[in-house]
Amino acid sequence: MATAAAAPARPGRVKSFLKLVAIEHSVFALPFAYLSALTAMQVDGGRVRWLDLLLITVAMVGARTFAMAANRILDRRIDARNPRTAARELVTGAVSVRTAWTGAGVALVVFLAAAALLNPLCLALAPLAVVPLVVYPYGKRFTNWPHAILAVAQAVGPVGAWLAVTGTFAGSWPAFLLGAAVGLWIGGFDLIYACQDAEVDREIGVHSVPARYGLRFALHASTVAHVVTFALFVWFGALVGFGWPWWIGLALTAAAFGYQHLVVSPTDLSKVNRAFFTANGFVGIALFVFALVDLVARLGLHP
Repeated sequence: MATAAAAPARPGRVKSFLKLVAIEHSVFALPFAYLSALTAMQVDGGRVRWLDLLLITVAMVGARTFAMAANRILDRRIDARNPRTAARELVTGAVSVRTAWTGAGVALVVFLAAAALLNPLCLALAPLAVVPLVVYPYGKRFTNWPHAILAVAQAVGPVGAWLAVTGTFAGSWPAFLLGAAVGLWIGGFDLIYACQDAEVDREIGVHSVPARYGLRFALHASTVAHVVTFALFVWFGALVGFGWPWWIGLALTAAAFGYQHLVVSPTDLSKVNRAFFTANGFVGIALFVFALVDLVARLGLHP
């Protein structure tokens, strides 16, 4: 007699947790942290400090992992009521709340440890950097503009990377420009992303710009945010003296922004994910690669 087919093995807790926090998406946040850090290194002697880059990577991945885990935990009941998010691991039980909290705690400790190893200023500021990461999931419960909180959280990365290299606020103005650009970039995209859930959000009482003001207003607000983002990228490049490779990268970025806004409209949200994975991933990588070429070839950054 043939035996019944064995049920497919469930992934381990670690693997399920990494899927919960979409660990592979950390790559989207890292390019601008590296850009900020390498620019600071060029200003601060022109030599690559590999240990600093490693610790910045650990800190960024730790902070993002903590933020994603906290977001999923705090939003699990909201996610269960939204068809788009009802298959997330905490809703289906693939990851337990206890496992998620454990993973979030480990990620937070990793972030704080990396900050401590960088310099005293980073360690002192690390708890402040955690605040918007925790506040963001609650934002949709009390403000129509939770996207602004996300923007603040994302702006911290480039600023923190600069301070990780220099250990001082002196001369850090370029980092704040880059941080503002990155924050507006991600916040602007979050306006687009939230359009998918506008109707459900209204039904279950979740606050967002699309739910409160409509899809057309949200998409226009996103366009304004990305126009300002581009202007800040221009300002940053001019301020730190980037050459022609940066401006080529910036031209490609403008094309990516244009693509992002062309493929999404109030009547067609089917390409939102394509806009995220294609346009957003391209922006970060393109700007970093062309800036790196400029730093190495023209400004004398060397190992």
